Amino acid sequence: MSASRPPLTDPRSFDERLAALQEAHDSLISKPNAHAGMFNGIYQRWENPIVTADHTPLFWRYDLDPKTNPLLLERIGVNAAFNAGAIYRDDKHHIVVRVEGNDRKSFFAIAESESGVDNFKFWDYPIALPQTDDPDTNVYDMRLTAHEDGWTYGLFCTERKDRSKPEDTSAADAQCGIARTRDLVKWERLPDLKTSGSQQRNVVLHPEFIDGKYGLYTRPQDGFISVGGGGGIGWGLCEDMTNPHVSGEIIVDPKAYHTIKEVKNGQGPVPIKTEAGWLHMAHGVRNTAAGLRYVLYMFMTARDEPWHVTHRPAGHFISPQGEERVGDVSNVTFANGWTVDENDNVFIYYASSDTRMHVATSTVERLVDYCLNTPEDPLYSAECVKQRSELIRHNLKLSGR
Repeated sequence: MSASRPPLTDPRSFDERLAALQEAHDSLISKPNAHAGMFNGIYQRWENPIVTADHTPLFWRYDLDPKTNPLLLERIGVNAAFNAGAIYRDDKHHIVVRVEGNDRKSFFAIAESESGVDNFKFWDYPIALPQTDDPDTNVYDMRLTAHEDGWTYGLFCTERKDRSKPEDTSAADAQCGIARTRDLVKWERLPDLKTSGSQQRNVVLHPEFIDGKYGLYTRPQDGFISVGGGGGIGWGLCEDMTNPHVSGEIIVDPKAYHTIKEVKNGQGPVPIKTEAGWLHMAHGVRNTAAGLRYVLYMFMTARDEPWHVTHRPAGHFISPQGEERVGDVSNVTFANGWTVDENDNVFIYYASSDTRMHVATSTVERLVDYCLNTPEDPLYSAECVKQRSELIRHNLKLSGR
């Protein structure tokens, strides 16, 4: 006599399964967040990811009609939710999430939260992004700039097939796409940015005019993956965002040998204006035996010359830790959005391993202190020892040793 076996499928009815799915989803998106780990005085990590693929609405993924989907199968899956731009408006934190379907296509969708650290809920529909004459194959990593001209601009990467290599199905061309909006609902598509670089990613629009022109942080590169002879965070000016063209880029934050940004680097969110200057966050990439490692770092530029770097704190600011290190593209932290509330609290929205979104919180005061008073990378091990020994000597003297 054979032993009884559990059923191969869920025996519950359509309504019972749907109720269970909805209960689990409601529990996930309403789960309160809490501080995680030690506080290093600079920023506080939070315990739970704020957005994952499972946070997307059920009605994005399932056909909820028992007539057309009696087995309640997931029809259009979501693989990941990451690399979100961000903006604070109407007393809410809005993030424009890069949502990637199981089909590898990414799109933009807005989730909002009153607290900024939990209870993010997606709007009913993703952003209906208008197309140019050359349709995007894929779009991702939008940076949001509330510009003083009254528009909110979304700058993002638009990816298309590299038509110069028709037989290479992995060859791609990356450029900076641009859209603008008044309400985050209706978007106007503008032409793609034209620069001297053959490809562009990680382009950010400065929020203020520079002598009546639009300032842009760029990242020129030679190829889709490899920056080649290009790279570094660039700066250039544009006369008109409806005909966006930057003719003269200069590199303001270059790559550097044997540092966290030896392979490539790129501007992250829109910089934050402070009395001491502009706070910047960027990502830096280095090579390891296990592959590329992406970390976040900060620097500061002059208040009246936002292209002039005044302070470069050494090393990474945020790096992947614990479960953050595992995902579709492992060992990655990436940020293209942060918000500042009316009390100068800073909410840093970063993704881990191209899979999920997290938040770390700080204040403008703490980030300015970090940038102004953290020593720069002296670039040589012996000099690093001297630098650290000075700190040790100072602290031991305080203790009477």
